[in-house]
Amino acid sequence: MKKFLKVLGIVCLVLIVLVAAGLIYFNASFPNVDPPSNIKIAATAEKIERGKYLASCVTMCIDCHSTRDWKKYSGPIKEGTEGKGGEKFDEEMGFPGTIYIKNITPAALGDWTDGEIIRAITMGVNKDNEALFPVMPYYNFNQMTQEDLESIVVYLRTLKPIKNDMPEKELNFPLNYIVKTLPIQSYKPSQPVSKTNTAAYGKYLATIANCADCHTQSEEGTPIPGMDFAGGEEFKLPHGIIRSANITPDNETGIGGWTKEMFIARFKSFESDSARNIPADIFKEYSTFMPWTNYAGMSNEDLGSIYDYLRTVKSVNNKVEKYTPTKNQFSNVR
Repeated sequence: MKKFLKVLGIVCLVLIVLVAAGLIYFNASFPNVDPPSNIKIAATAEKIERGKYLASCVTMCIDCHSTRDWKKYSGPIKEGTEGKGGEKFDEEMGFPGTIYIKNITPAALGDWTDGEIIRAITMGVNKDNEALFPVMPYYNFNQMTQEDLESIVVYLRTLKPIKNDMPEKELNFPLNYIVKTLPIQSYKPSQPVSKTNTAAYGKYLATIANCADCHTQSEEGTPIPGMDFAGGEEFKLPHGIIRSANITPDNETGIGGWTKEMFIARFKSFESDSARNIPADIFKEYSTFMPWTNYAGMSNEDLGSIYDYLRTVKSVNNKVEKYTPTKNQFSNVR
């Protein structure tokens, strides 16, 4: 019996050593990405202006990394919180753990190089070589042009520094290991698309604006094949479930009956100051995560290009029930 226990102990010890060695190897091997470039971006007025436009109205960097006022419809950004981070996504909202949105003002990024910021945006790895959770859509930003990417970086440098240290993410097993394998190894800039080719340019804008992410239903984080832009993706909130709209050109359940003018006007209706101050509970049976007040800042030309692109995607007949209340708890809207 003693011999058996001794052998068993040795086997267990060997297994522990093998598992430990495997974990050390895994953590040393992933994320497997290129080192940050040594680029130093020259800031120009044109780059800063372009970066502000993209980060605030297209890529939604400022929307995600600021404090949103959920007492108002569509959660407009609270003035003075631009880039400070602070939002939390947890299991109550359907996330596999707890993810905190990080501070991207110079108070947090001041000691980051331009190359490290570029790597985080496009490959999904931070300064310390840690994988970012893909709620940060680096897989879309990886398709950004060099000029647009550089413009966002120099704009972020101009934000008001706000000290706001955020906790690290806490992911459930096994996702805490899987997430390390997700970052993209390299960034190869996309070639600029001529604005005269409106559908192609609209595809580029829709990609870096992450339209498909919200408007494509997924299962366990994987988009359902054939349902691109067909809506139905669920967002769980304390008061109920919000689902994204079908924005394919389907005439019955999508935006097939919308003209370009109607499409643009829908966004621009949220451009005024009054539109940024609509009480959230004015819509008793419907709420939204859609940051209308930020997208409203897009130019008519760019919105028109996105419309032209959406007219080219596969039409999917998919009627979406936009909102299902859990209980009568609208006053707790996030």
